[in-house]
Amino acid sequence: MIALELGGWLAASAAGFAAAGARRALSWRMESVARACHELRGPLTAVRLGLDDGAGNGELTPARLRAIDLELGRAALVLDDLEAVRTRRAWSRPADAIDLQQLVADSVEAWRATAAAHGVELRASWSGDATAVWGDRRRLAQVTGNLIANAIEHGGGVVDIDGHGGRMRARVEVADTGPGLPAPLPELSSRARSDRGRRGRGLAIAAAIAADHGGRLAAAPSAQGARLVLELPAVGRSPSSSRTLGPPDLPA
Repeated sequence: MIALELGGWLAASAAGFAAAGARRALSWRMESVARACHELRGPLTAVRLGLDDGAGNGELTPARLRAIDLELGRAALVLDDLEAVRTRRAWSRPADAIDLQQLVADSVEAWRATAAAHGVELRASWSGDATAVWGDRRRLAQVTGNLIANAIEHGGGVVDIDGHGGRMRARVEVADTGPGLPAPLPELSSRARSDRGRRGRGLAIAAAIAADHGGRLAAAPSAQGARLVLELPAVGRSPSSSRTLGPPDLPA
């Protein structure tokens, strides 16, 4: 009798562990799909509006075409991430020396038409040195694109994108004139990961990518609106150019 009861308890425990594991796997896959939907929607909208605007005024300049290519690269990266989830195989690519000043300029150009459609003015500036950072250009474009898109959607008015290059670190600040963040950045990211809020999903992705590149994303004090600061180590601080980068890790 005792053996039967013990066997039943062990079977029930095993079933419980299996069910919990299945729930975690399903939750991870659902988060991956939600993240992909978020990351595809922004770049494709920016590309469509950029093409419409350029075709309408006859100004598909090299800068605009380079910006469109950047956003299409972001969309392709999301599809790579989904394929990795489908096949349950991790993938990675070597890190390169990325001109952060040029990347920021391309991201601003990519989102300029979207900003205009929302009645938002984008103002960009760079001070200090033109700084290179180690990373994946498309992955870092997810960060700058998400920060600009977040400011356009929730900030309104004027969005300032200010970069600064230093010998040891590079910094990019994105500030808007809206109502500000409704909660601290870590809380917004946590809500998005647990599917309790859409607002912080892009910021959670940006923060994870920044950390994977040896940097950080933080909210800074601001007299009005939100002010988000991205910091990345300059090329001289990177331990190796052979580092590989895969999809951002977004733990629940």
